[in-house]
Amino acid sequence: MNVKSITITGYKPHELNIFTDNDEKVVIIKEALKRRLVDYLNDGLEWVVLSGQQGVETWAFDIVQDLKEIYPVKIALIPPFLEQESIWKEDKQTKYQQMIQLADFYQPLSQKKYENPKQYFVKNKWLIEKTDGCILLYEEEFGGSPQYFYDLILKYQEQHEYNVTIINSFDLNDLAREMQEWESHEDV
Repeated sequence: MNVKSITITGYKPHELNIFTDNDEKVVIIKEALKRRLVDYLNDGLEWVVLSGQQGVETWAFDIVQDLKEIYPVKIALIPPFLEQESIWKEDKQTKYQQMIQLADFYQPLSQKKYENPKQYFVKNKWLIEKTDGCILLYEEEFGGSPQYFYDLILKYQEQHEYNVTIINSFDLNDLAREMQEWESHEDV
């Protein structure tokens, strides 16, 4: 399957017990995202489409910005509604505003502010239908907020081809070990 556009999503920081952006777990998650993204980019990926939620999507945005120096990839920021960041802490709001400025395309799905949880369902469905695949940081046994996205993907895949790359705790643990070994060789 020729994948020209993907979305990247997964857990919010609190679901991963991450409370600062300099947490070691963020470094590992970003490296895992980067490796999967590079695979897609080498196969012709053109667009990464994000809703801009905190956590995996914010970290993915940073990775794509870095990779833009090497690859001709574009990033679209499509939040579910206007001012999704209005209830976030000030530093997160500032980061989100920077993302809007740096995105190649920005357009909220709804021209209204938050009304109800259905707006998140509509966003998830839209992201799946408008992309060729996704990278999902997700743990089936844990569930959490990505469960809704994952369930929609399974339903969508019953009728459509859709490429899914899941990053789970085993992948992250392997990568953490690999990165530790690499660092310990550097120290020698």
